[in-house]
Amino acid sequence: MDEFRPVPDALAYLRGSWRVTRSVRDRASGAEGRFDGVTVFSALDRRGGGAGCEDGLLHEESGTFVWLGVPRPAERTLRFLPGPTPGTADVRFADGRPFHDLDLTTGRHIADHPCSADLYRGEFTVEDAGHWRTVWRVAGPAKDLLLTTDYARVG
Repeated sequence: MDEFRPVPDALAYLRGSWRVTRSVRDRASGAEGRFDGVTVFSALDRRGGGAGCEDGLLHEESGTFVWLGVPRPAERTLRFLPGPTPGTADVRFADGRPFHDLDLTTGRHIADHPCSADLYRGEFTVEDAGHWRTVWRVAGPAKDLLLTTDYARVG
């Protein structure tokens, strides 16, 4: 992708349902897998209150992951909180630990996440109002992976 679509507000852009297709390749062994499912970004109420207490998005992903020909259910939950500047996000794991920052104001963003001795480097790109992609390269003593995820807006 040579051109990226700037997004002035990452949380507003992400809100809603997305069809997800992810390829996973172990670059050391050559093994490949695939995830197909749905990601829903819905209002996050961090304070436990009622209406009007939104403060970010809850990212809930579910589907089927096939690895070495064996399908199994897979899911994950993340929290996308407002970032330090307008239009950005602070992405956290479900338990609140920091994952990475996100700034789509230029339509492209690179984020790093150290995990033990491995480094996750993610590239986020926006194609248009209904399509975006992440590419995570994971390198280190424990992992050598390439994860490419395409998102297409549902509805």
